[in-house]
Amino acid sequence: MIGIYAAVTRRTIDGKNPGGWQRQQKLTVREAVKAYTYGSAYAEGENVKETIEAGKLADLIVLAADIFAIDPIRIQDVKVDSTYLGGP
Repeated sequence: MIGIYAAVTRRTIDGKNPGGWQRQQKLTVREAVKAYTYGSAYAEGENVKETIEAGKLADLIVLAADIFAIDPIRIQDVKVDSTYLGGP
């Protein structure tokens, strides 16, 4: 969550850049989630993880809040409610 928070707000966790560091590099929440999920799976070079569909591997998390709907500054505090690991 810290990575998504940082990508979206460009704030540092030490509070020294409340307006965001390198603001021109801010991503939307959607862009950040895609980079951390699809982008990471794609980078592995396997075509069995990039999307959620029958026959593909899936590691999923359920978050305590909808990070697409909350103030991006709160993303760093969102907890994972459930984690699901494993195959199809």
